[in-house]
Amino acid sequence: MRAVLLVVAVTLGLAGGQNQALMDYLEHRLLAIEEHISVWQEEASHYASELRDFQHQMLGLAQGLRKQKDDLRASLSTVGSRLDRIEREMDYVENQNPPQPCVDTDEQLAEQPEPMGQEGDQTRPTELSDCTDMIFSIKAMKILKRSGSSKGVWTKDAGSRSGKVYVLDDAAEDTLYEFDSFRHLSTSFRFTHGVPVKLPSPWSGTGYTVYNAHVYYVQEGRAFQVVKYNLQNGSIVESAVFPVENPVPVYGLTPSTYIDLAADGTGLWVLYANRRSDRNICLAKMDPDTLDIEEMWDTPCPRANAEAAFIVCGTVYVVYNTKVPSRSRVQCVFDVDDMIPNDMAPLLYLPRRYSSHSSLKYHPLEQQIYAWDDGYQVLYKLIMKNKLEV
Repeated sequence: MRAVLLVVAVTLGLAGGQNQALMDYLEHRLLAIEEHISVWQEEASHYASELRDFQHQMLGLAQGLRKQKDDLRASLSTVGSRLDRIEREMDYVENQNPPQPCVDTDEQLAEQPEPMGQEGDQTRPTELSDCTDMIFSIKAMKILKRSGSSKGVWTKDAGSRSGKVYVLDDAAEDTLYEFDSFRHLSTSFRFTHGVPVKLPSPWSGTGYTVYNAHVYYVQEGRAFQVVKYNLQNGSIVESAVFPVENPVPVYGLTPSTYIDLAADGTGLWVLYANRRSDRNICLAKMDPDTLDIEEMWDTPCPRANAEAAFIVCGTVYVVYNTKVPSRSRVQCVFDVDDMIPNDMAPLLYLPRRYSSHSSLKYHPLEQQIYAWDDGYQVLYKLIMKNKLEV
């Protein structure tokens, strides 16, 4: 019996020792966990303090940036006002003291007398057979003056070396002005010094052109009535209705022009658009004598965002507005002879000063473009190359 009690006492002693060891282990673990929690709390408090400091720094920087933005906006507003004032002063100076009309070589070319034809016709065109020119680049730009409406046309006779300059102001009028030379036009207050030529009917749009001593225009109020008017004897030579149904403006940015007549070294052309292919510009070749249509093409050039176009040796160059407000871009080229693929055409930018070109007229003998930009009469001098080199 005493032996049994001794065994029980030993067993209870061992169990009590194990429980104490377990309790000691758990107590050490809890102390370690409490220490970790304390460290984490200190670090969290430190991070929170750093975050508050960073937020205060960012608020200070944001306030500084807002102040700098307000200062910059005020400075830009001041600069814009000064630029507007300078432009107004420049316009005043230009109107009071017109610039010289282009470079000397161009002036001499413009004033050079035309060789006499077989019948003594001073305006007989120089033969330009096998025309294979294409534009390589824009060499120079010259603003001749600012005068007239926001839309209009100024040009020379595309089939002659005559120095006379013709101005058709506005998109709906009945009187063109004839000037003897660039200098005569540049020194004229508005167009009062020019010789007025009253046409038998008002024109419509800015699609008129002068070719072989005749002005070709679209008669206002009559659907696509193309009129050929002799500038020498003051009479209508021919008129014809252009055969197009459901017409739409040929250029998206020049809604007043439904037909654009153009002349180059190969003859007379017509740019137009209709609802059948209202997304793109169409082209036709017109007989300058009878006004008959010889051939028609659908071009890949879109109407949207187009300002105007011109034609060089049977190649259409369509000029579009760009996001940059100081220039326009030739963005689509169509050659009736398929010698200039659109993706192989040179990238051409036409610097412009204010709005968009309402007309672009190419003179094949001078290799210049006569442009009308929001009332500014502008010349673009071209550098040409041969299509066969593409």
